[in-house]
Amino acid sequence: MSATTEPLRIGLVSLHTSPGDEPGSGEVGGMNVVVRHQAEALADRGHHVEIITRRSSPTQPDSVSLVPGVCLRFLSAGPAAPVPKGEHDAFIEPFRHELAALGPFDVLHSHHWFSGVAALPVARERHIPHVQSFHSIAADSTTPLSEGERAESAGRMTGEAMLARDSDAVVVVSEAEAHTVRSRLGGEASRVWIVPPGVDGSVFRPAAVGARRPAAPYVVAAARVQPLKGLDLAIEAIAGISEEARPTLVIAGDSSSEAGDHMAELQELAAAHGIADRVTFIGPQSRADLALVFRGASAVLVPSHSETYGLVALEGSASGVPVVAAAAGGLREAVLDGETGVVLESRDPSVWAAEIERILTEPEYARALSAAGREHAERLSWERSAAGLEQVYRRVLGRPE
Repeated sequence: MSATTEPLRIGLVSLHTSPGDEPGSGEVGGMNVVVRHQAEALADRGHHVEIITRRSSPTQPDSVSLVPGVCLRFLSAGPAAPVPKGEHDAFIEPFRHELAALGPFDVLHSHHWFSGVAALPVARERHIPHVQSFHSIAADSTTPLSEGERAESAGRMTGEAMLARDSDAVVVVSEAEAHTVRSRLGGEASRVWIVPPGVDGSVFRPAAVGARRPAAPYVVAAARVQPLKGLDLAIEAIAGISEEARPTLVIAGDSSSEAGDHMAELQELAAAHGIADRVTFIGPQSRADLALVFRGASAVLVPSHSETYGLVALEGSASGVPVVAAAAGGLREAVLDGETGVVLESRDPSVWAAEIERILTEPEYARALSAAGREHAERLSWERSAAGLEQVYRRVLGRPE
């Protein structure tokens, strides 16, 4: 920690999903990665951090130490069992009651709207600041999927607007998300702070010089298996690559609880295109295992319809792998088009196929993207991200350095 001011007592609220769980399974995604790594980096800076989540198993203890300075607490709110994400609004009130018994805290920082609606009244009762991060923001029923998250209940949209208006600060991960908070939720620009995520460059790192490449090339898409992630586009793009250059598509991730039979639909799509043998589902991966998969890949694909940032794209760049991403939300900022990868406005599979094939068949082009991607990722550490958060906390506390 910079040797300046006293440490803070920080409560990070994550009602519907535990940052202690492995990303890629169920509802565990980029938000969990961000919360956990920022918590650990804040602790490294000398702060005391509690991550507070809902108990989803009867075997979970009341609390567990993740690393020195970071405690993960499980609160009883609803059944001690996994519950689909969309049903968690029913647990807001009991979670708030349990949260009110914890502390003391200097600041409460909520992640996702469930958490914010639970935590904001607690912060007000204690006269401490409340900071909100959304990670995804609901679109109304007239908004096409390609422009945002799937339409949600009126309760979510009302809750998000209230949190944007009444929280002491809103922390977002990209200018794209900041624009959404200002334009869709009416958040006051002076209270919206951009704090980009980071990447652990010691885990996500390029293959060693001279390392043997895989005998058969492959590309990776790492995401929860749900329509929002656009994995159908990835499959159709692979089908459009010439047979002599066609790689295997490796899909790393688990089905979302609300995605129904989407994995079966994707498997049927691959079969319909005659490439069932070129699409492999490997399920959720640990961070170390995912980094290993990335290191051997020829490209990382991020065809999402919506991303507030696109952490997977940054992890791909850190791994020294070219990234091909959709021009959706923060992906325009996570990937530097033409420098660290390719950002595509089109969702035409033939356009994607051409870009992927170019990376596969033009080694110098691929190497240039890889080198620039690693250099870009090295500038974005979790320590830098935590320093940005600390600045926000001290401002809302009236204790600027």
